Amino acid sequence: MTQVSTPEDIERESRRVIGALYGEVEEFRVNVAYQVPEKGPREAWDVQVNFMLNSLKYTVDLEIQEKDGQVTNARLIDTMTPL
Repeated sequence: MTQVSTPEDIERESRRVIGALYGEVEEFRVNVAYQVPEKGPREAWDVQVNFMLNSLKYTVDLEIQEKDGQVTNARLIDTMTPL
């Protein structure tokens, strides 16, 4: 596992995890990434991503550990049909 500390690292690990969970997706993008905890030394990233799969738009929240890139929580926030 590799350390996750830059925006490029966050996107790479997020894509890897979403690919493992959902397979091949389209229009992947990272919405926001917040450090956890908010104050003090960073331990993890709270990352929200969007992507398209089977004509549906998914929003998924991931918690990625900074030291090794492990995902400790993945939560589906929303699934919707785009306008």
